[in-house]
Amino acid sequence: MSTFKIEGGFKLKGDLEPQGAKNEALQVICATLLTAEKTIIENIPEIRDVLKLIEILKGLGVQSKRLSKGNYSFDASEVDIDFLKSPEYAQQAAVLRGSIMIIGPLLARFGKGFIPQPGGDKIGRRRVDTHFIGLQKLGARFDFDRENMWYSVSTEKLTGAYMLLDEASVTGTANIVMAAVLANGTTTIYNAACEPYLQQLCKMLVAMGAKIQGIGSNLLTIEGVSSLKGCTHRILPDMIEVGSFIGLAALTASEITIKNVGIEHLGIIPESFRRLGIKVEQLDDDLLVKDTEHYEIDAYIDGSIMTISDAPWPGLTPDLLSVLLVVATQAKGSVLIHQKMFESRLFFVDKLIDMGAQIILCDPHRATVIGLDRKNILRATKMVSPDIRAGIALLIAAMSAKGTSTIDNIEQIDRGYENIDRRLNALGAHITRM
Repeated sequence: MSTFKIEGGFKLKGDLEPQGAKNEALQVICATLLTAEKTIIENIPEIRDVLKLIEILKGLGVQSKRLSKGNYSFDASEVDIDFLKSPEYAQQAAVLRGSIMIIGPLLARFGKGFIPQPGGDKIGRRRVDTHFIGLQKLGARFDFDRENMWYSVSTEKLTGAYMLLDEASVTGTANIVMAAVLANGTTTIYNAACEPYLQQLCKMLVAMGAKIQGIGSNLLTIEGVSSLKGCTHRILPDMIEVGSFIGLAALTASEITIKNVGIEHLGIIPESFRRLGIKVEQLDDDLLVKDTEHYEIDAYIDGSIMTISDAPWPGLTPDLLSVLLVVATQAKGSVLIHQKMFESRLFFVDKLIDMGAQIILCDPHRATVIGLDRKNILRATKMVSPDIRAGIALLIAAMSAKGTSTIDNIEQIDRGYENIDRRLNALGAHITRM
């Protein structure tokens, strides 16, 4: 287990450029299983979760080659389905939640797929029903080995169908879409997720020869084709990193320019930080954050305390609520943070309270933050990163705190942020990896 030692209280200055989007990378890498032709994916973030997925594909027989930093080729012409029954696969897939998205492509192309109970962040219940209900509607047979926690699907041939998803699951929609592109007939998916990651996946599939209508909406119509070809696809900048860097600049009262952010794909993220009083200026495709020594939280028109909550796209991504919460601790004013989707994601606030933050954890989903306007600077402490997003929030808090903090279990942070210590140290941070 590795640890960050952070000497807080230093302002940062300079430019940061976001890595490729992790969530998109996990989807489009799985999509390479749909074709026997070579595909090239550019701007892949070389982070733990993504590299683990590439290793799983290599075990399946996919020829993967690193062409240059962030650019990889994939050749899935010879896939070994029997690898899915190996202990090595069971161990690899069980610790990576994104591995569940190999099921749709394997089912569509080879007629079967197996996966253990997927892992990932411990942020509450994360059911996978949407994935398998959708695949069943396409004609797959589903089995769950409850004793060993294994899921399996099989089919002779998938057939297009109409379905109304019980939730707008991003990974669930991705799995169903990847299966439907090779199904017989037409598939209609209502209440589909429409996040930029899903839009990118659909655009990649179209470039491979798929026929998909309604991209960017919650109603997708897919006309199945007999086969797909290879393509070259470039991953978007990671909007979660962009939001994390906005929060980092604000809490440390720094002036940072975030370069090449993909403005059109950020949705309401910049505006959500502006509601906390943070000055975020747009300069072409860059964002400039400055003058954050003091920032004041907005209130509603009638003067009541504002609520910031997550919602499916184009609402606010739940992955940034942890960052918004920690940023609010040094604002002027109060805000209610409402994490609707996961019931364990706010439990990290006890560490912020230990640091001197004024936070009331109302229940597993809601926390009220009373901003201190920097009158009581956060104090250093020893922490453990419980998940990726809480981990980056705690790192941001430690960088603004007085004294030296430590964060254990930083492997969680590394799962989502590439070389974050080196990148921030280049701007004046004092982070030591131990």
